[in-house]
Amino acid sequence: MSATPPLAPIRPAAHLALLGDARVSALRQATLGLLEDVGVHCPSEVALAIYAEHGARVDRESGVVRIPADVVTGAMARAPRTYTMGARSPAHDLALDGTAMYVATDGCGIETVDPATRERRASAKADVAASARLADALPAVGFYWPLVSAQDHPATAPLHEIDAAVRNTVKHVQTETLMGAATARYAVEIARVLAADEADLRTRPPLSSLVCCIAPLAQDAGGLESALVFAEAGLPVGFMSMACAGSTGPASIAGTIVQGDAEIVAALTLVQMAHPGAPVFHSLMTGVMHPRTGAHLCTSRPGDVAYVAGVELAHAWGVPTLAGVFGTDAVEPGWQQAEAAAVALTLCALAGAETGSGMGLLDACTVWCPEALVLDADLHERVRADLEAFDTGPEALALDIIRAVGPRGHYLDVRHTRDGLRRMSFSRLTEQLATDGSRRDPVAVARAEAERILATHEPEPLDDARARELDRILRAADGDRGPTAGHGTSGAPAPAAGHGTSGATAPAATRDRGRSGA
Repeated sequence: MSATPPLAPIRPAAHLALLGDARVSALRQATLGLLEDVGVHCPSEVALAIYAEHGARVDRESGVVRIPADVVTGAMARAPRTYTMGARSPAHDLALDGTAMYVATDGCGIETVDPATRERRASAKADVAASARLADALPAVGFYWPLVSAQDHPATAPLHEIDAAVRNTVKHVQTETLMGAATARYAVEIARVLAADEADLRTRPPLSSLVCCIAPLAQDAGGLESALVFAEAGLPVGFMSMACAGSTGPASIAGTIVQGDAEIVAALTLVQMAHPGAPVFHSLMTGVMHPRTGAHLCTSRPGDVAYVAGVELAHAWGVPTLAGVFGTDAVEPGWQQAEAAAVALTLCALAGAETGSGMGLLDACTVWCPEALVLDADLHERVRADLEAFDTGPEALALDIIRAVGPRGHYLDVRHTRDGLRRMSFSRLTEQLATDGSRRDPVAVARAEAERILATHEPEPLDDARARELDRILRAADGDRGPTAGHGTSGAPAPAAGHGTSGATAPAATRDRGRSGA
């Protein structure tokens, strides 16, 4: 077993209102107008009934829901502004209180650059396990999204991705592929296995969920119903809009922001109607259509401001945010991967984002390349150092040392130099020389570092009791092709005797099973 290093979140010395109150207010008012006059399409009968019961105007024939502004603001006022996302290790809990920004991996890619062959191939559950171990070893990774999909378990891939994740990292896990109430109930049971008891589940939820809206102005039935199951259990759930300016959004950034915000807020309002006070978050990750190719650009010069707007809108609605900060269109590690991420991460951290995502995937967030995650983590460390509070205390000013050295002296033989340099943090990828004094290729160094971590890092395994419970839940889910999907009912297997016990160390067979993702 290897110790998981402490988290290293970004703690900006100051926050900036980059858009400002007037612009954010204009966007927010435009969202309220869209929700009241145009509405959103909702294909879930469960959700339509909740909307209608709480004051929305529901057109059953078209499935369009229009929500009066006072209903929206009343529901959103019940959402908590701060809460904790728990981890298997309490030392790695995430306090979403506005003082720090925690960044997750990206997800859910469909291909992997095989660490051994370097060939692109379809991803499998074993890749989820491997990427979780890599993420566990990097202090910059605050929590883990399953980076790629478990395509060798097509019927129940989201549950197998959660299983591989929680066995291979002690950090918080957030699923972004969970669809449908029945599947969500199995995921809630996994969370219950990880938590000490029901109170711990609600105060330190080890699992959260992100649901994508459908642009323009629509929701997914399975996504909404899975969110309601999570909210009922007290597990955080958020909604993301990926509206694309020029295709699924208007060809203006402000218009696309407002449309995406309306999609998100309509879903958050639903959750607060059904379960007032449930922990929720807001995630605006819009794109831009390239005018000559039609390609969806995850990062672009026109689109950077949308990520910042998402942060400030989330806070205007009174909820935390999941900011888009790393997703790249680059097809291989290198300059393009870094330049867009550095800008977005810096701006969103300054705007006060509680969380962000996007580390580790390439090619429009579809391909996991191990060294890409290491490179993104190094970039995170640069931004973290740039934004932390600048020390101007007596030791940092070193006036006594400057006086002692005086004009035309040097600092090479001063103890202060040795001590001070040891305290500085340098990149392990770009600021190190090879043994012959030559500069090393950062991508090659990152690849070697990823290989080293994958060969040596073994996070604390699940104890035997919890591992067996997860095995049982997955067997039940794999054998169940259609449990009742009614909102609010149980539908998932009951925990076995001994659930929640801890203290036993998993045998080698259990550790190997977790590593392989089988």
